[in-house]
Amino acid sequence: MSENKKIDLSGDGGVLKEIIKDGQGDEHPLNGCKVSLHYTGRLVDGTVFDSSVEREPFEFDLGKGHVIKAFDMGVATMKLNEKCFLTCAPEYAYGVAGSPPSIPPNSTLIFELEMLGWHGEDVSPNKDGSIERYIIESSDKKRSPGEGALVKVHLTGKYNGNTFEDRDVEFDYGEGCDCEVIEGVEIALEKMTVGETSRLKIHGKYAFGIKGNDHFNIPPNSTVEYIVKLIDCEKGMEEWKLSDEERVHHAELYKAKGTKYFSKQNFSLATKMYKKATDIISEIDNGNSKKLKIALNSNIALCYQKTNDYFEGKQACNEALKLDPINIKALYRRGQCNVAINDFKEALDDFQKVIDLEPTNKAAINQIQICKQKIREANDKERKIYANMFKKLSAADKEPTPSTEPDVLTKCGEWTDEDAKREVDLAFERDNNIVMI
Repeated sequence: MSENKKIDLSGDGGVLKEIIKDGQGDEHPLNGCKVSLHYTGRLVDGTVFDSSVEREPFEFDLGKGHVIKAFDMGVATMKLNEKCFLTCAPEYAYGVAGSPPSIPPNSTLIFELEMLGWHGEDVSPNKDGSIERYIIESSDKKRSPGEGALVKVHLTGKYNGNTFEDRDVEFDYGEGCDCEVIEGVEIALEKMTVGETSRLKIHGKYAFGIKGNDHFNIPPNSTVEYIVKLIDCEKGMEEWKLSDEERVHHAELYKAKGTKYFSKQNFSLATKMYKKATDIISEIDNGNSKKLKIALNSNIALCYQKTNDYFEGKQACNEALKLDPINIKALYRRGQCNVAINDFKEALDDFQKVIDLEPTNKAAINQIQICKQKIREANDKERKIYANMFKKLSAADKEPTPSTEPDVLTKCGEWTDEDAKREVDLAFERDNNIVMI
């Protein structure tokens, strides 16, 4: 190995790097990145003890202690397509024990490395690479944001190299969208510690989605980058430590937040707050919690109605009605959801129950009339379909040269239009078992 251009990476001569082929660009992998490279390891006498060159490239997470110290130190300085030699003293390799049988105790090792590439740490919920994190400045602090904790961050957002936002912001973790913090940033913050600065590469679905952002001139489904510094955060709520009374108290707080966001027409965040409240008290079974659960599920249903998610809204009503089968709000809202999904018979049943409980409920009375009309229209449509079907059948049954004698017509099984209509009415009543209102 040449004696030129040796760089002391450890400061004590324990890890020496010699570049044998310059890399491309100015970037190098950061802690947390998954790097891909080829290596050949030799003892000082030239004996090769391992090599990846004839195998698949070697991949590992940089800075996580998954490899010998010298690897973490050396690879962190490499650029794309760079080749180098890395001379590693025993204390930065396998130490006094070595790695028998290939590596004797107290061995100095020489690695030839070729950097093939890297990508950020995948912190996306589905591990699909949609949120990549590159740690620019690590922190030795251990505190990370927890649900509901107040966080203070500095955000710098970039698209195509242009900065579109640069600001300090404070918000309760989990509620960032109220401050126009994109979902991908919040997801990544959970992995960060106080004092850390990271670069995030966030795909469209966790950024500005299919709508994009006209104000920032960001097209739909665009990938953006953020530099995020977690300045500070409070300790999040440790739910497992809460008593039943404390859980109910926190649920009430989340309910109040949900109502605040509902009034601001932020229905997705309102739903999130109401669901958090129901989760906190899900295992509690007493009068106060039951009343609160009913109200929360009724509010969740209303949020879903506002966003046209009627099947989800119906399910929320069902949850409320499991606890109180004669809850007027839940019955009425379920009826509305049934109307929206064209299930008018079930809707009619829901509104009728409301009237049974509250005979003067004008809204339910109006809905009943609407449902009856929709059912009539549906019945008329089905009658026409059946009538056309019977006409086609009767036409298919006709002989090529039918007789004009009445008794022969009857024997051939031919129907008049009146016969077809009568049969349709009978079949329809049998199939639907309905008495028209």
